[in-house]
Amino acid sequence: MSIEHSPAKIRVAVVDDHDMVRQGLLVLLENFDDFELVGDASDGEAAVSLCADTHPDVVLMDMIMPGVDGIRATKIILDRWPNTKVIALTSFNDENNVQNALKAGAISYLIKNVSIDDLADAIRRAYHGQATLAPEAAQALITATTRPPDLGHDLTEREREVLYLMVEGLNNREIGERLVISSSTVKNHVSSIFAKMGATSRTQAVALAVERRMFP
Repeated sequence: MSIEHSPAKIRVAVVDDHDMVRQGLLVLLENFDDFELVGDASDGEAAVSLCADTHPDVVLMDMIMPGVDGIRATKIILDRWPNTKVIALTSFNDENNVQNALKAGAISYLIKNVSIDDLADAIRRAYHGQATLAPEAAQALITATTRPPDLGHDLTEREREVLYLMVEGLNNREIGERLVISSSTVKNHVSSIFAKMGATSRTQAVALAVERRMFP
């Protein structure tokens, strides 16, 4: 559903490290009477300075840029000017990028293949505090939330330390000496690790940890 144009012009800034993309967006958005283009920037650091100077209502923010990237810039901008709305506009739709952008405070996440009319509508929606998610971004979030948790996600910090030393080939006595705990305490941790990982032996627990790359 389209948002009706606001009586006041929406102040828009464009941030992208590709000159052609940035200039193309500026030219296309100039055709909308309800937008006032207040400036553009080619990286996150310049975007922060631009917001300090122009106080845009909505920022179109590329996510992958050299130096200060779009995620970091979004967080800085929203920390300093919480009334500003940031729309992530990117070519990348993987789960990490979507989640990190939204965690940083972006109100919307769009892919650069979006039509100019849909982009304009997303700007208006953002101005009114309403989110817009590209279908690809929505699917990435659904996938992330429905995927089973990673193996070992519920291990305590101490259990992870014990498991790491198990992977390194240490026995219970050696692990106890390394961590300055008793062998019986190590044994209890090992039993808990087995239960949480669904392992029935030390060898299986180590094999699972290696297979799932639980440690770098």
